[in-house]
Amino acid sequence: MSLFQQIRARVVQALDDMASQGQLPEGLNLTAVTVEPPRDPAYGDMATNAAMVLAKGAGQKPRDIATTLAEHLLKDELIDAADVAGPGFLNLRLNPSVWQSVVAQVLDEKAEFGRSTIGTGKKINVEFVSANPTGPLHVGHVRGAVFGDALSNLLDFAGFDVTKEYYINDGGAQVDVLARSVYLRYLEAHGRTIAFEDGTYPGDYLIPVGEALKERVGDAWLDQPEDVWLADAREFATNAMMEMIRVDLKDLGVEMDQYYSEKSLYGTGRIEAALEDLKSKGLIYEGTLEPPKGKLPEDWEARIQTLFKSTEHGDDVDRPVQKSDGNWTYFAPDIAYHFDKISRGFDALIDVFGADHGGYVKRMKAAVSALSDGNVSLDIKLIQLVKLMKNGAEFKMSKRAGTFVTLRDVLDMVGADVTRFVMLTRKNDAPLEFDFDKVQEQSKDNPVFYVQYAHARIRSAQRKGADIGVDLGQLSEALANGETNAIFTDAGELTLIRRLAEWPRVVEAAAKSNEPHRIAFYLYDLASDFHALWNRGNDRPELRLVQENNVIASAQKQALAEACRQVLENGLTICGVKPVEEMR
Repeated sequence: MSLFQQIRARVVQALDDMASQGQLPEGLNLTAVTVEPPRDPAYGDMATNAAMVLAKGAGQKPRDIATTLAEHLLKDELIDAADVAGPGFLNLRLNPSVWQSVVAQVLDEKAEFGRSTIGTGKKINVEFVSANPTGPLHVGHVRGAVFGDALSNLLDFAGFDVTKEYYINDGGAQVDVLARSVYLRYLEAHGRTIAFEDGTYPGDYLIPVGEALKERVGDAWLDQPEDVWLADAREFATNAMMEMIRVDLKDLGVEMDQYYSEKSLYGTGRIEAALEDLKSKGLIYEGTLEPPKGKLPEDWEARIQTLFKSTEHGDDVDRPVQKSDGNWTYFAPDIAYHFDKISRGFDALIDVFGADHGGYVKRMKAAVSALSDGNVSLDIKLIQLVKLMKNGAEFKMSKRAGTFVTLRDVLDMVGADVTRFVMLTRKNDAPLEFDFDKVQEQSKDNPVFYVQYAHARIRSAQRKGADIGVDLGQLSEALANGETNAIFTDAGELTLIRRLAEWPRVVEAAAKSNEPHRIAFYLYDLASDFHALWNRGNDRPELRLVQENNVIASAQKQALAEACRQVLENGLTICGVKPVEEMR
């Protein structure tokens, strides 16, 4: 149980006592009662809104409830002060011994500190990347990959049963274009002169694929019509692209649990089964849509076609699923794919889309709502664009891809850890600027360096502490047993401990909102608090982590530092970043 949960439990107990003594009505709903850090730390350690949210139901003034609640809480050994503020907020100041217990808890729980059970084992599917298998992943895919992977790690840490999934878009016309492009490279491998027509893929990444195809089929496909080689070339090329994508993702630190082929939906009855389910619910009909205002979407026809009543599940307009010529729209296999997810028993779904898919959100939410009878939730996270900068100018070109910067380009320049952390320094729906020069600076303005430097500083101090005989294990046991006096009393130490106490709360808030960037933000703040304390030691030797003539004091200070280091590691692990042991 986190410290905030402990104090909330004390507040709830005090409210129950007030009700039993006739100071509050019995049976008030306490679910909205919160205990959080105050907006200004000068007001106290924690604040509760209890009086504000209970006033209406109790028929009392908020300040009156807060005043009585303060009287009850002051009887608690954990509470040193309880002050009513504003219209009825209650600011609490905790007994100094409480902060010592936070350090002891971190040292005891280690990698488990902050782990939550709010997920209660619910099965959740996180689908991300899902790029067309027509070329290497580009920088836009990198951000979605990092976001989806970090979100999956976060949800796992919060107690969900997570499946990471990649939907292979191998059922559309784009894979035929890929096959034709690879065939051109196959001809080139045989010494033929080739020319890429509009729409084909000219990137150099297909050269080795064409050469591999030559090794496989020799000259059997030379001068042959398309119907001889297209199907096999499509499969060969798709497999080659997916192998490249898997390798790039692995080097980024992303390993999927499931790869799901769009092609497997066609000719297997799965699309028909999904639409039949909707039809049985009265949600499929034949009709003609009114032409939309502005630019016409590609799936609009001024003819009778098969439509899904998505408006009955929150969409703006009904959506076509089958064209007048009998072909499926792009939406139909997506419906079938999500029907399959629901059939696999997932309790919740998360899709990570590029920002250009914003118009797809309402229809997909409507489909999942209809297919699951409202029992399965779908959260769609849109990933905004990444602007790459180098030498003060926008960085756009990749020789290998021809028209964009690839994931591999980014990894080769700065590595996976830097890439991952930077991609989490903005909320997913906000544009992100990735400056190759800045992320290699050793300064506070570089969040990757700033967080990693805190971890490396602590490791350095621990190595020096070991040289003078510091035994953290012995002190950890003493802290856990309450055998030591309050040893963390400096304002900088208390600030750092308060931040550590917030970690479990940050994890739960980030998991509830599906926002892993909150973890990166927290880590930066935690590192800032640690560096501030370290700098205080420049003027006050008694705060330093290594005091050569005082092993006991060194151990005490390093206990707090180790708690900080452990939480940094826990957070970086969620981000998919390896903590550094020393800075070079």
